[in-house]
Amino acid sequence: MAISQNPMTGKMSGTMGNFVTSSLGSKNIVRAKAFGGRDANSEAQQMQRGGFKLIGQLFPMLGSIPEEGFVQRDSETSVFAAFMAVNLKSAIDKSGTEAAVDYSKLVVANGTMAPLIVKSASFSAEGVRIGYKPSLKNQVNRSTDIMVALALTRTGELWIERQPRGEDAEATILIPMEDVVANDILGVYLFATRADGSKVTKSVYLPLA
Repeated sequence: MAISQNPMTGKMSGTMGNFVTSSLGSKNIVRAKAFGGRDANSEAQQMQRGGFKLIGQLFPMLGSIPEEGFVQRDSETSVFAAFMAVNLKSAIDKSGTEAAVDYSKLVVANGTMAPLIVKSASFSAEGVRIGYKPSLKNQVNRSTDIMVALALTRTGELWIERQPRGEDAEATILIPMEDVVANDILGVYLFATRADGSKVTKSVYLPLA
């Protein structure tokens, strides 16, 4: 803090640049504003960095899926940036002492095609079987659209299956899996893409029966 007495300036008060001025009796008092922001190592910032690391680690585990699932991103935005942005906002659980991934809120595809209608998802020795409605009465859906089903496990394995949407009133898609038990599965997801890969639906997380 600096104190000045200047007959030319008289009493001083208010803010000037990085200084705050005031008067005490016949003296002018000049205080410098504090430099720097909040503690860069606060609990909130540690949680945010922890979440960023976790989502960043998931990105390569998903292989080519984000490339397909975020095809409708802004042309100036990378696949990685689009994936990180949506999942840092939705898929990080901050309720505990450390950040954790909420796999039920993880987004592996994010597009504008009509939402999927999923009827069931179950696990057995053969793998994960998903029942869905092709919904072709919604004319924006096409029988040639590709359904993409995937299951991510605790060991980092990614199991993927694809098939055309189809024309039946109801359909199923099976993700064949080997040497996997239900507790190994972190998340099962389904989305659809145009046959040319130009558009996608938003992915759906599927709890297993």
